[in-house]
Amino acid sequence: MAAREGSLSRRTLLRAGTLALFSGAVPARRALAGPPLGTATGGAKAKSCILVYLLGGPPHIDMWDLKPDAPAEIRGPFRPIQTTVPGMLLSEHLPRLGRQAHRLALVRSVTYPNHDHPFMTYHTLTGRVSAVPLGANTILPPSRSDHPHMGSVVAKFKHSDAGVPGYVAIPEVQVRMQSVPIAGGGRAGFLGPRYDPLAINDDVRLPVSRLRPAEDVPAARLDTRQSLLALLEGDGPRARPAAEYEAFRAHAARLVRGAGSEDLFALEKEPDRLRERYGVHRFGQSLLLARRLVERGVSFVAIHFNYMSQCDGWDTHAKNFECLKGELLPMLDQGLSGLLEDLAERGLLEETLVVTMGEFGRTPRINANAGRDHWGSCASVVFAGGGVRGGSVVGASDRMAAYPIDAPLGPPDIVATIYHALGLEPATVMHDAFLNRPMVLSEGAPVRALFG
Repeated sequence: MAAREGSLSRRTLLRAGTLALFSGAVPARRALAGPPLGTATGGAKAKSCILVYLLGGPPHIDMWDLKPDAPAEIRGPFRPIQTTVPGMLLSEHLPRLGRQAHRLALVRSVTYPNHDHPFMTYHTLTGRVSAVPLGANTILPPSRSDHPHMGSVVAKFKHSDAGVPGYVAIPEVQVRMQSVPIAGGGRAGFLGPRYDPLAINDDVRLPVSRLRPAEDVPAARLDTRQSLLALLEGDGPRARPAAEYEAFRAHAARLVRGAGSEDLFALEKEPDRLRERYGVHRFGQSLLLARRLVERGVSFVAIHFNYMSQCDGWDTHAKNFECLKGELLPMLDQGLSGLLEDLAERGLLEETLVVTMGEFGRTPRINANAGRDHWGSCASVVFAGGGVRGGSVVGASDRMAAYPIDAPLGPPDIVATIYHALGLEPATVMHDAFLNRPMVLSEGAPVRALFG
């Protein structure tokens, strides 16, 4: 059967040896109207993005936006420290990042009037409000009706290297690092399974051996098996579950031939001193793996980080200051500063956008358990690299860090800014892979003040 317009048959793909069904380079079925890549925006420098997502809600008032003149029940015990940028104060428990403040751009005025994990996780990772009502007790698996995670959008519009994944998630968006994704928004949604992330849900400090090809199945034999399978299946239309299954299988074959054989995830090949710089904890090694991935052509890496040994992640309803001082902030300070230093030393920082954020901030007032509760009305987002003007601050909060008083921005604006830095025009139209509905990449506006 002849290939339809805008597509290639599976047999042709396999005979060409591409196995790129999941790659943005050679789409097997056209799901996008217009050119395969978004229109580049002026000044865009980033080739890739590393998203450091502090799942649970990091307390902005104890990290990036301290209020030393507020009452004690607001400001807490942490003191601000001077940094390499006059006037840009950070928490005393982020000293290494303070020495790299000239590389950081702080947005202190992100706001949205919702305080629930599922709702805001979905909103901040996709830039859209879920069509499914989400609340505190709503935990839903990913759905093909979801809006796509921004990593999936980047994989579709930006990624062109068929030899590596477009979007890698370390791990997926999950509850307490378990195997159940939280409230959708972490995968490709309506863009289809081709743009789902490669999810590394295991501890990255252990070998990702399942991606290595079997010793008795060399590349030539694998190609032969895939070609034979395609001949047996034929070229007829597929029901959606069958088509998705074929896509996942082809994706796995491509990874075995590409990422696995090239030791893409082999952290053991990195020098011990470098690994120690990032921190030998799981978070630090995940950031090191992210650097290794973007260095080899992965377009988007998301570290959805909520794993700690002593604390309940970043959801610090109790013992906020104890957990921040004893574990959370030292881990973030070491890992993120190690990433920025490493990227800069390799000449990769200008072409790699690093974004640190969570789903919301936390309450100004300290509760009876020495914790802070959910607070969507004000949060901070930190940018570095990728053409962002370091040493800058955009927006401001009031004296309690409760509400923005200057340049209020919503989650869609942050998502649009990430696309802008990567050269993707937020107004570019994408289409639902199943119903062909048109939708712009982002309804937000880029924060242009961040760019030099």
